[in-house]
Amino acid sequence: MTLLPDPVWPVAALALICLFDGLLCLKPVQFIADCFRDVGWPRRLWWIMPVIKFAATGGLVAGIWIEGLGLLTSACLVAYFIGAIAMHVRARDFGRNLFLNASTMLAICAGVLIWCFAL
Repeated sequence: MTLLPDPVWPVAALALICLFDGLLCLKPVQFIADCFRDVGWPRRLWWIMPVIKFAATGGLVAGIWIEGLGLLTSACLVAYFIGAIAMHVRARDFGRNLFLNASTMLAICAGVLIWCFAL
């Protein structure tokens, strides 16, 4: 296991995805708002989603140079999307939100974690 990413580009790409996702969550676009409602995420907590995604962006970018930060951020993203999948399953939301959005993001985050920090 390494504390700095190698290669760096997948971490940078994931940071861009998180940044874009955070921007989409600022005033949630329709499909994201629908997703929050479908899993029962309380509207009073919607504000925290862009904060989480921007923090992930910053952690991934800074983790290119700060030992362990990118690894920690990648692991936290894996945990986040495991939690998101659990929320979809609990809500019996077995459509696009689960199989395309959350599962794909889990695969991307896990792939970055393994490829850049474990191999």
